[in-house]
Amino acid sequence: MRTLNKSEKFALAMPILAAAGIMFLSHNTQAQDLETVPYVDLEKYAGEWYEIASFPQFFQKGCTCTKATYTPNEDGTIHVENSCNLPAKGKTKTSTAKAFVEDGSGNAKLKVQFFWPFKGKYWIIDLAKDYSYAVVGHPNRDYLWILSRTQEMDSATYDGILQRVKEKGFDLSKLEKTVQCN
Repeated sequence: MRTLNKSEKFALAMPILAAAGIMFLSHNTQAQDLETVPYVDLEKYAGEWYEIASFPQFFQKGCTCTKATYTPNEDGTIHVENSCNLPAKGKTKTSTAKAFVEDGSGNAKLKVQFFWPFKGKYWIIDLAKDYSYAVVGHPNRDYLWILSRTQEMDSATYDGILQRVKEKGFDLSKLEKTVQCN
């Protein structure tokens, strides 16, 4: 597993910064009405999650076996570690971030910071009662991740998630299943 050096992080940050600027400048009134789950127990949410499907993003290009690990910090923030395999390059890519809970959101709205000073919205919009799956979106509906505690998800659960996500206004034609490792 290789960690990026500072110049590689900076090179990766430039498109992220540009995207963040565009997202900041493009206000979408529909974004204001994206409903999150009412409450997230961060201790139960902590741990490892496998990406089942997502709206592919440039920073995930070529990734397989994508997963995220969330660890609560003593200061109330959350340590985020994302990783994926890059088969074409024969290596693993890892990135870390810090997530901040938005006050008054029931812990369902987070702001994730991979690069200072920019924070991306990470809203938990669907969550299993037993925390076996979670769906994370952005209020502009351009970002979506379906996560599971296991590398595979049964079709009935997945189909139910897709129906609820569609009702929330996400364009399912952009959704791609993630190849997971066995």
